[in-house]
Amino acid sequence: MSTFKILQFNMQFGQGWDDAYPDRAPIDLDLTIAEILNHDADVVLLQEVEHAQPGGMQQAPPPNYTRLKAALEGYDSYFSYPQADPRELPFGIGLAIFSKTPLRDTFRCDLPSQPIEFEFMGEKKTPTDRLLIGAKTTLGGRELQLFNTHLLAYFMLNSSSEQHIEQRQLVVEQLLHANGPALLGGDFNVSKHDSLIRQFAEAGYQTIQSEKITWRRRPYVLDHIFYNRHLKPVRHAVQPTLSSDHHMLVGEFEFLNPA
Repeated sequence: MSTFKILQFNMQFGQGWDDAYPDRAPIDLDLTIAEILNHDADVVLLQEVEHAQPGGMQQAPPPNYTRLKAALEGYDSYFSYPQADPRELPFGIGLAIFSKTPLRDTFRCDLPSQPIEFEFMGEKKTPTDRLLIGAKTTLGGRELQLFNTHLLAYFMLNSSSEQHIEQRQLVVEQLLHANGPALLGGDFNVSKHDSLIRQFAEAGYQTIQSEKITWRRRPYVLDHIFYNRHLKPVRHAVQPTLSSDHHMLVGEFEFLNPA
């Protein structure tokens, strides 16, 4: 294997995009699955796999993940919900990693959110915790550490992750444990992403792209694939899709010889 392909995608639980009424767009998981399969990626990193249920109930088995597993035949996978919380709002939750090669050493790490009050549907709320998951796989005889995360959108709460860096720092601490080739994908929900890129660069990770917008609702680069010094990006693309309010981010990499 000379190169391998990573697909990073916040799938918004299969809800498509409608320019006129984005919040009323229909859910079409078949379209989501078709677009994922079309990229034929070696590794797929997904956020917002499931639709949060009233009262924070978490369906078991998770229905969207179950359908994805059946459709992505030949992929190994790992999924986790965040901590169950009755405060959960009716948006997307749950992270998944799919890989054409077997996954091992899977883990999850809760990312606590700060108790910032905000108003939703006329009620005072505080945000629920977020999540980082990880696993190892072997591609072309080389071990690869995978991370996947979805951070809190502090900018939606009239705040900033620069003021509340705790979640970002917990992710960095996990990155620092990786000694060999490692990748981190996710929806980082950082509207002014320069500080995020600097912070992760200090930990030895670069983003594959920071110029093209990845979110339809506002002109922000929220989605990233970060990689460390053991990997070299060969090509990348931000792929527009109508199967979510996020675009797909595709990156192709090759392993570098040990330094």
